[in-house]
Amino acid sequence: MSITPAAEHRAPGASRLPSTGSLIDRLDRPLRDLRISVTDRCNFRCVYCMPRAVFGRDYAFLSRDELLSFEEIERISRIAVAHGVRKLRLTGGEPLLRRGIEELIARLAALRTPEGNRVELALTTNGSALTVKAQALKDAGLDRLTVSVDSLDDELFQRMNDVRFPVSRVLDGIDAAHAVGIGPIKLNMVVKRGLNDGEIEAMATRFKGTPYTLRFIEYMDVGTSNGWSLDEVVPSSEIVERISALYPLEPVGPASPGETAKRWRYSDGTGEIGLISSVTNTFCGTCNRARISTEGKLFTCLFATEGHDLRALLRGGADDEELSAAMASIWGARDDRYSEIRSELTPELRASRKRIEMSYIGG
Repeated sequence: MSITPAAEHRAPGASRLPSTGSLIDRLDRPLRDLRISVTDRCNFRCVYCMPRAVFGRDYAFLSRDELLSFEEIERISRIAVAHGVRKLRLTGGEPLLRRGIEELIARLAALRTPEGNRVELALTTNGSALTVKAQALKDAGLDRLTVSVDSLDDELFQRMNDVRFPVSRVLDGIDAAHAVGIGPIKLNMVVKRGLNDGEIEAMATRFKGTPYTLRFIEYMDVGTSNGWSLDEVVPSSEIVERISALYPLEPVGPASPGETAKRWRYSDGTGEIGLISSVTNTFCGTCNRARISTEGKLFTCLFATEGHDLRALLRGGADDEELSAAMASIWGARDDRYSEIRSELTPELRASRKRIEMSYIGG
């Protein structure tokens, strides 16, 4: 397989491979979205992701040489784009903690599809560093942004992030990102019954009529450290009902194939919300996402029990053709649909099933 881009079709500074063919898994789902965790570290200790009881002072995070280098991430991404990936999302941990993240964004922003088009480049963050980083991220080529905002009540927000970080600084960072032209910007609220479900209406009121799309996420059993219980899940149907009682909503069709959020818009035309319902209304049948962990393992499901070690290939001397074939083989064998079968499992089986932590694989 030739990896020399055709100069006459290459955008200035762009990096491009010829098409190696779209990948389809055993359930006829294409690979279109690659999510890349760039660090396993985070400056928050959110109760549903990295609770302090597990990720305390003595927790052994990965060393720098265990992380994929920017060159390795770029190489994997380039081959994935040749296989049909059209969206790259950087995640973590907290991706803005990775030193020099702007350099990586610039490398990925230079990638081109076989047709010569840019790849959509997104990043998920807790927002703590956005005020400082927003302009550099925009200059490097970042397109889209997703920010976690789980409460507007400062006491509750600080209790949930467990590091006493004020919500006002996150909101300032979101506005800073919007001001420099990053967008669209989506705000994610993980809703946990008995913790922040009383904030649903306040969140809808605060962001209705703003440039931002608020998305409510059902509390999920990602990993095992968060002590997940089905009783703590607030169904998306309840969220829609509660918001509709204040502001009438109407459903909207998906913006793109494989979209995870069900869209609802306000009837008065003042924006929309999204509902991610991987517990009560699964979307495995259209899932087109793969994930690369911090140290280079390819996971084909957020709820996976194990990954495939691409770093060993990268550092073992594999050429691009071998790496491309490995990725094609892994995706071609994929038949994951954990969210669909979750309800068939007993609580004991769900609890005993080993799952990768959110902080390790990214959201």
